[in-house]
Amino acid sequence: MIDIDRINFLAKKAKEEGLTEEEKQEQAKLRRAYIDSVVGNLRSQLNNTYTIDKDGNEVKITAHKEEDNK
Repeated sequence: MIDIDRINFLAKKAKEEGLTEEEKQEQAKLRRAYIDSVVGNLRSQLNNTYTIDKDGNEVKITAHKEEDNK
């Protein structure tokens, strides 16, 4: 589980007084985990999303592979 309160605490502390190296590393780790969670949830939601084509058929949205974007 991602600790949003801890992320917010470290962000506030960084603005007010600065962070130690350990806190900076913890902040980076927590932020990465949060971003990964958001992206994973979005992908899951999109994988279960359908549109209706011009003929009225339900069509599943397909994701582009990362290799296709290079």
